[in-house]
Amino acid sequence: MKHTPIRSLRSATRALRGFTLVEMMVSILIGLFLTGGLLTLVVAMKRTSTNQSGLSQLQDNERMAMQLVTDVIKSTGYYPNPLTSSAASTFSGSIAPFTYAGQALVGSGSYLAAAPGDTITVRYATTGADNVINCTGNTSSVGAATFINTFSIVNGYLQCQLVVNGGQPTTVALIPGLQSLQVYYGVQTNSTAATNSVDTYMDAPSISALGYWNNVKSVMVTLWFVNPMYGQPGQTNVSQQYIPFTRVIAVMDKTGVTTT
Repeated sequence: MKHTPIRSLRSATRALRGFTLVEMMVSILIGLFLTGGLLTLVVAMKRTSTNQSGLSQLQDNERMAMQLVTDVIKSTGYYPNPLTSSAASTFSGSIAPFTYAGQALVGSGSYLAAAPGDTITVRYATTGADNVINCTGNTSSVGAATFINTFSIVNGYLQCQLVVNGGQPTTVALIPGLQSLQVYYGVQTNSTAATNSVDTYMDAPSISALGYWNNVKSVMVTLWFVNPMYGQPGQTNVSQQYIPFTRVIAVMDKTGVTTT
Protein backbone atom coordinates (compact mmCIF):
# COMPACT_ATOMS: atom_id res chain seq x y z
CA MET A 1 0.00 0.00 0.00
CA LYS A 2 1.28 3.43 -1.01
CA HIS A 3 1.22 6.18 1.60
CA THR A 4 1.17 9.90 0.75
CA PRO A 5 3.50 11.88 2.98
CA ILE A 6 1.77 14.31 5.36
CA ARG A 7 3.92 17.17 4.05
CA SER A 8 2.67 16.61 0.50
CA LEU A 9 -0.94 16.63 1.67
CA ARG A 10 -0.42 19.93 3.43
CA SER A 11 1.15 21.46 0.31
CA ALA A 12 -1.74 20.28 -1.87
CA THR A 13 -4.29 21.62 0.61
CA ARG A 14 -2.56 25.00 0.74
CA ALA A 15 -2.50 25.20 -3.05
CA LEU A 16 -6.25 24.59 -3.29
CA ARG A 17 -7.44 26.95 -0.58
CA GLY A 18 -7.16 30.25 -2.70
CA PHE A 19 -6.60 33.74 -1.26
CA THR A 20 -7.14 34.70 2.32
CA LEU A 21 -9.44 37.59 3.27
CA VAL A 22 -6.47 39.81 4.04
CA GLU A 23 -4.91 39.10 0.65
CA MET A 24 -8.18 39.91 -1.12
CA MET A 25 -8.58 43.19 0.79
CA VAL A 26 -5.03 44.20 -0.08
CA SER A 27 -5.66 43.37 -3.74
CA ILE A 28 -8.90 45.37 -3.79
CA LEU A 29 -7.17 48.32 -2.11
CA ILE A 30 -4.40 48.29 -4.71
CA GLY A 31 -7.00 48.08 -7.49
CA LEU A 32 -8.97 51.03 -6.08
CA PHE A 33 -5.78 53.05 -5.77
CA LEU A 34 -4.85 52.41 -9.40
CA THR A 35 -8.42 53.11 -10.58
CA GLY A 36 -8.51 56.37 -8.61
CA GLY A 37 -5.24 57.47 -10.16
CA LEU A 38 -6.53 56.68 -13.63
CA LEU A 39 -9.78 58.58 -13.01
CA THR A 40 -7.83 61.58 -11.71
CA LEU A 41 -5.71 61.56 -14.86
CA VAL A 42 -8.81 61.33 -17.09
CA VAL A 43 -10.53 64.23 -15.25
CA ALA A 44 -7.38 66.37 -15.45
CA MET A 45 -7.04 65.70 -19.19
CA LYS A 46 -10.72 66.50 -19.78
CA ARG A 47 -10.41 69.73 -17.77
CA THR A 48 -7.32 70.75 -19.72
CA SER A 49 -9.07 70.02 -23.01
CA THR A 50 -12.12 72.02 -21.92
CA ASN A 51 -10.00 74.98 -20.84
CA GLN A 52 -8.01 74.97 -24.07
CA SER A 53 -11.21 74.77 -26.10
CA GLY A 54 -12.70 77.65 -24.11
CA LEU A 55 -9.63 79.84 -24.62
CA SER A 56 -9.53 79.02 -28.32
CA GLN A 57 -13.21 79.91 -28.67
CA LEU A 58 -12.62 83.15 -26.75
CA GLN A 59 -9.83 84.17 -29.12
CA ASP A 60 -11.98 83.37 -32.16
CA ASN A 61 -14.89 85.39 -30.73
CA GLU A 62 -12.63 88.33 -29.93
CA ARG A 63 -11.17 88.36 -33.41
CA MET A 64 -14.50 88.01 -35.24
CA ALA A 65 -16.38 90.50 -33.10
CA MET A 66 -13.78 93.24 -33.22
CA GLN A 67 -13.09 92.76 -36.93
CA LEU A 68 -16.78 93.13 -37.75
CA VAL A 69 -17.18 96.18 -35.51
CA THR A 70 -14.06 97.72 -37.06
CA ASP A 71 -15.19 97.14 -40.66
CA VAL A 72 -18.54 98.77 -39.96
CA ILE A 73 -17.39 101.75 -37.92
CA LYS A 74 -14.57 102.72 -40.24
CA SER A 75 -17.15 102.98 -43.06
CA THR A 76 -19.11 105.63 -41.16
CA GLY A 77 -20.25 108.44 -43.46
CA TYR A 78 -19.14 106.74 -46.68
CA TYR A 79 -21.09 107.46 -49.87
CA PRO A 80 -20.02 106.30 -53.33
CA ASN A 81 -19.76 109.44 -55.45
CA PRO A 82 -18.57 112.65 -53.78
CA LEU A 83 -18.63 114.45 -57.14
CA THR A 84 -22.41 114.28 -57.38
CA SER A 85 -23.42 113.81 -53.73
CA SER A 86 -22.67 115.14 -50.28
CA ALA A 87 -23.14 113.86 -46.75
CA ALA A 88 -26.10 116.20 -46.26
CA SER A 89 -27.84 115.04 -49.43
CA THR A 90 -27.08 111.35 -48.82
CA PHE A 91 -28.00 111.13 -45.14
CA SER A 92 -31.34 112.59 -44.13
CA GLY A 93 -31.75 114.05 -40.66
CA SER A 94 -35.29 112.78 -40.27
CA ILE A 95 -34.36 109.12 -39.71
CA ALA A 96 -34.01 108.16 -36.04
CA PRO A 97 -31.73 108.12 -34.15
CA PHE A 98 -30.03 110.78 -36.32
CA THR A 99 -31.14 114.35 -35.73
CA TYR A 100 -29.66 116.38 -38.57
CA ALA A 101 -28.72 115.96 -42.22
CA GLY A 102 -25.25 114.60 -42.82
CA GLN A 103 -24.98 113.01 -39.40
CA ALA A 104 -23.60 109.51 -39.77
CA LEU A 105 -22.71 108.54 -36.20
CA VAL A 106 -24.58 108.53 -32.89
CA GLY A 107 -24.34 106.59 -29.66
CA SER A 108 -25.92 106.17 -26.26
CA GLY A 109 -24.73 105.32 -22.77
CA SER A 110 -21.96 106.76 -20.63
CA TYR A 111 -18.53 105.18 -20.89
CA LEU A 112 -18.65 103.64 -17.41
CA ALA A 113 -22.26 102.49 -17.66
CA ALA A 114 -23.12 99.14 -16.11
CA ALA A 115 -23.44 96.07 -18.32
CA PRO A 116 -24.57 95.63 -21.04
CA GLY A 117 -23.09 99.08 -21.61
CA ASP A 118 -23.37 101.38 -24.61
CA THR A 119 -24.80 101.27 -28.11
CA ILE A 120 -23.32 102.76 -31.26
CA THR A 121 -25.14 103.46 -34.53
CA VAL A 122 -23.47 104.34 -37.83
CA ARG A 123 -24.72 104.76 -41.36
CA TYR A 124 -23.19 104.77 -44.81
CA ALA A 125 -24.19 104.17 -48.42
CA THR A 126 -23.25 101.56 -51.00
CA THR A 127 -23.75 101.03 -54.72
CA GLY A 128 -24.32 97.33 -54.12
CA ALA A 129 -21.30 96.46 -56.26
CA ASP A 130 -18.54 98.05 -54.17
CA ASN A 131 -18.26 95.19 -51.62
CA VAL A 132 -19.29 97.42 -48.72
CA ILE A 133 -20.65 95.19 -45.96
CA ASN A 134 -23.18 95.88 -43.23
CA CYS A 135 -23.11 94.71 -39.60
CA THR A 136 -24.33 91.24 -40.56
CA GLY A 137 -21.22 90.80 -42.70
CA ASN A 138 -23.19 90.90 -45.96
CA THR A 139 -23.26 93.25 -48.94
CA SER A 140 -26.43 94.84 -50.29
CA SER A 141 -28.92 92.49 -51.92
CA VAL A 142 -31.01 95.36 -53.34
CA GLY A 143 -28.37 97.32 -55.24
CA ALA A 144 -27.76 100.90 -54.12
CA ALA A 145 -28.64 101.22 -50.44
CA THR A 146 -28.05 103.07 -47.22
CA PHE A 147 -27.17 100.93 -44.20
CA ILE A 148 -27.96 101.95 -40.62
CA ASN A 149 -26.05 99.63 -38.28
CA THR A 150 -26.48 99.50 -34.49
CA PHE A 151 -24.22 97.46 -32.22
CA SER A 152 -25.20 96.53 -28.66
CA ILE A 153 -24.91 93.67 -26.17
CA VAL A 154 -28.12 91.71 -25.57
CA ASN A 155 -28.36 88.52 -23.50
CA GLY A 156 -24.62 87.93 -23.71
CA TYR A 157 -24.41 88.38 -27.49
CA LEU A 158 -22.96 91.10 -29.66
CA GLN A 159 -26.13 92.12 -31.46
CA CYS A 160 -26.55 93.91 -34.76
CA GLN A 161 -29.67 95.80 -35.76
CA LEU A 162 -29.68 96.60 -39.46
CA VAL A 163 -31.97 98.99 -41.33
CA VAL A 164 -31.69 99.09 -45.14
CA ASN A 165 -33.08 102.10 -47.03
CA GLY A 166 -35.26 103.11 -44.08
CA GLY A 167 -37.10 99.78 -43.99
CA GLN A 168 -37.95 97.52 -41.08
CA PRO A 169 -35.05 96.67 -38.77
CA THR A 170 -33.48 93.22 -38.83
CA THR A 171 -31.85 92.04 -35.60
CA VAL A 172 -29.12 89.41 -35.60
CA ALA A 173 -27.25 87.90 -32.62
CA LEU A 174 -23.67 87.74 -33.87
CA ILE A 175 -21.08 86.65 -31.30
CA PRO A 176 -21.71 84.97 -27.92
CA GLY A 177 -19.82 85.30 -24.66
CA LEU A 178 -19.92 89.07 -24.14
CA GLN A 179 -20.77 91.01 -21.02
CA SER A 180 -20.54 94.67 -22.01
CA LEU A 181 -19.75 97.22 -24.73
CA GLN A 182 -17.96 100.48 -23.94
CA VAL A 183 -17.53 103.25 -26.49
CA TYR A 184 -15.40 106.39 -26.24
CA TYR A 185 -15.30 108.94 -29.06
CA GLY A 186 -12.23 110.84 -30.25
CA VAL A 187 -13.30 114.42 -30.98
CA GLN A 188 -11.72 117.52 -32.43
CA THR A 189 -13.20 120.20 -30.21
CA ASN A 190 -11.12 123.03 -31.70
CA SER A 191 -12.90 123.68 -34.98
CA THR A 192 -10.37 126.33 -35.99
CA ALA A 193 -7.44 123.90 -36.01
CA ALA A 194 -6.51 122.66 -39.48
CA THR A 195 -5.09 119.32 -38.28
CA ASN A 196 -8.35 117.34 -38.46
CA SER A 197 -7.06 115.40 -35.45
CA VAL A 198 -8.48 114.24 -32.12
CA ASP A 199 -7.81 116.49 -29.13
CA THR A 200 -10.05 114.78 -26.54
CA TYR A 201 -12.16 111.70 -25.91
CA MET A 202 -15.78 111.89 -24.75
CA ASP A 203 -18.69 109.56 -24.09
CA ALA A 204 -22.01 109.75 -25.93
CA PRO A 205 -23.95 112.02 -23.48
CA SER A 206 -21.14 114.59 -23.50
CA ILE A 207 -21.00 114.67 -27.30
CA SER A 208 -24.79 114.98 -27.58
CA ALA A 209 -24.82 117.85 -25.11
CA LEU A 210 -22.16 119.73 -27.08
CA GLY A 211 -23.39 118.80 -30.56
CA TYR A 212 -20.06 117.25 -31.53
CA TRP A 213 -21.21 114.18 -33.47
CA ASN A 214 -19.85 115.52 -36.74
CA ASN A 215 -16.55 116.24 -35.00
CA VAL A 216 -15.85 112.60 -34.14
CA LYS A 217 -12.65 111.41 -35.83
CA SER A 218 -12.18 108.03 -34.16
CA VAL A 219 -13.98 105.58 -31.93
CA MET A 220 -12.43 103.60 -29.07
CA VAL A 221 -14.39 100.37 -28.62
CA THR A 222 -13.94 98.01 -25.68
CA LEU A 223 -15.66 94.63 -25.77
CA TRP A 224 -15.81 92.79 -22.44
CA PHE A 225 -15.78 89.01 -22.88
CA VAL A 226 -16.65 86.37 -20.30
CA ASN A 227 -13.48 84.66 -19.10
CA PRO A 228 -13.95 80.89 -19.73
CA MET A 229 -11.34 80.08 -17.05
CA TYR A 230 -13.12 81.95 -14.28
CA GLY A 231 -14.72 79.69 -11.69
CA GLN A 232 -13.39 76.51 -13.29
CA PRO A 233 -12.06 73.73 -10.99
CA GLY A 234 -8.34 74.02 -10.45
CA GLN A 235 -8.26 77.68 -11.57
CA THR A 236 -8.04 79.28 -8.13
CA ASN A 237 -5.65 81.99 -9.34
CA VAL A 238 -8.05 83.28 -12.03
CA SER A 239 -9.75 86.31 -10.45
CA GLN A 240 -10.75 88.23 -13.59
CA GLN A 241 -14.31 87.32 -14.57
CA TYR A 242 -14.36 89.46 -17.73
CA ILE A 243 -11.61 90.18 -20.25
CA PRO A 244 -11.49 93.53 -22.13
CA PHE A 245 -10.51 93.81 -25.78
CA THR A 246 -9.97 97.40 -26.95
CA ARG A 247 -9.36 98.92 -30.35
CA VAL A 248 -9.25 102.49 -31.62
CA ILE A 249 -10.99 102.73 -34.99
CA ALA A 250 -10.49 105.63 -37.38
CA VAL A 251 -13.69 106.93 -38.96
CA MET A 252 -13.15 106.79 -42.74
CA ASP A 253 -14.18 110.30 -43.77
CA LYS A 254 -12.90 112.02 -40.61
CA THR A 255 -9.21 111.17 -40.66
CA GLY A 256 -5.99 112.56 -42.03
CA VAL A 257 -4.48 116.00 -42.08
CA THR A 258 -6.15 118.86 -43.90
CA THR A 259 -3.74 120.74 -46.16
CA THR A 260 -4.25 123.85 -48.27
